[in-house]
Amino acid sequence: MNIEEKIKQVIENTEIIKPPEKLLASFDSTTIHYYLLAVPMYLEFEGRNSESETIKREGRITWQKPKVITPSYMLRVEGFSGEARKAFEMLSEENADLAMVLYSLRLSKDSEKMSIVSNSLSTVAKNISNDIDRRKDPYSAVIKGIDEFWDVSLSKFIQEIVNKSAHYSQLPDLLRSNMVRVSGTGLPVITRDWLGNPLVARNEIEILFKLFEKGEIGAADLKQELDRWGLFEQYQDKFFKYFKKKN
Repeated sequence: MNIEEKIKQVIENTEIIKPPEKLLASFDSTTIHYYLLAVPMYLEFEGRNSESETIKREGRITWQKPKVITPSYMLRVEGFSGEARKAFEMLSEENADLAMVLYSLRLSKDSEKMSIVSNSLSTVAKNISNDIDRRKDPYSAVIKGIDEFWDVSLSKFIQEIVNKSAHYSQLPDLLRSNMVRVSGTGLPVITRDWLGNPLVARNEIEILFKLFEKGEIGAADLKQELDRWGLFEQYQDKFFKYFKKKN
């Protein structure tokens, strides 16, 4: 079995036992505490009962506030392969108003830990789930994964929560706020002002200017965002006015 087949098998055998009650927030960052359980792979080699021990890994995943973007914006973002950039280029040419949701993801290494519990996976999962319910924690999840490729199991969870949030939470919120609208083909497209600028870009830039004035972000960060939206020319007077005040 090659690595691609193994990964596919892991994905198929990963189960979200208890998903978080709440989805990812549309206009703020979200942190989810995960418990990933797996049957230790060494039990099979030692000839021991697969229900005698469970590996429990836990940590936190933080999704930064999602950013609604256009295909042309993506062309200015670094970190994508040549093939991916070509795909964005094609999308940009075909439909510049197509709306996408981009998440920044961070695994909190400081809270990651692993332990071995002397009990079956189903029992451990039930105990953790009951504890989550008792604490009324809407941002915790329990996942059944595969020991050898536990991070692949975690990746499946990440993909599922992102897809579900985008469909059931982000899109309805963005439609209500008029940041996007649905085209005749059923695709979310960017809503623009009378100058042809995305409304979401205007909102994002105003927030960044406030952060810049407070000293929470640098001039380079602000200019980079203006350039990504292709709006520096329209905001350059406001941008340079701040430096004139300093002098």
